Amino acid sequence: MVLELDRVTVSINNTPLFDPVTLRVEPGQVTTVMGPSGCGKSTLLAAIVGDLNPVFSLQGDVRLDDQSVLTLPMQRRRIGLLYQDDLLFPHMNVGQNLGFALASSLPRRERLARVEEYLALAGLEGYAERDVASLSGGQRARVSLLRTLMAEPRAVLLDEPFSKLDTAMRDQFRDWVFSTLQERAVPALQVTHDKEDCGDGPVYLIQEGRFA
Repeated sequence: MVLELDRVTVSINNTPLFDPVTLRVEPGQVTTVMGPSGCGKSTLLAAIVGDLNPVFSLQGDVRLDDQSVLTLPMQRRRIGLLYQDDLLFPHMNVGQNLGFALASSLPRRERLARVEEYLALAGLEGYAERDVASLSGGQRARVSLLRTLMAEPRAVLLDEPFSKLDTAMRDQFRDWVFSTLQERAVPALQVTHDKEDCGDGPVYLIQEGRFA
């Protein structure tokens, strides 16, 4: 799966927030869009996923494997979005949070097996019955990403998901996220203002409308 942005920009009152963005994200690649806070990075992600505030208008095209997704409702785009906050459901345990991403038609035994399979990927074997409130920040972040991946997204958007972690956990979680996306050949677009989060992937400077 390849994610492409073709001269994408977002405007308010006919005034663009940033120069048109054109880029291509290959399977398993993490491309980073950088710029200072307030320059429109998160708004760009909202436009791609289909959750743009009606006060804004979108120009350009967003394609997955050469097919435009802009005419599709948000749920049919199958684009995962990982935020700064993990957004786990506090009234559900870990397994229930993960199971929320699975089709309700799956038999219970298969749902449980899938949950355990994904927990093992993150080194969280046996955590299905744990209360999410008992998890550390890094564990919550891993569960949040697992839930995103369990929905089998065609692409993943990362909205500064590492910013609230301490330095040691931030480096460890970032490396795990990038390697997991690479293993699953899922294209990912990350927005951040921190160079430490870029890894080895391409970096696009949103204010300048070019790759660094």
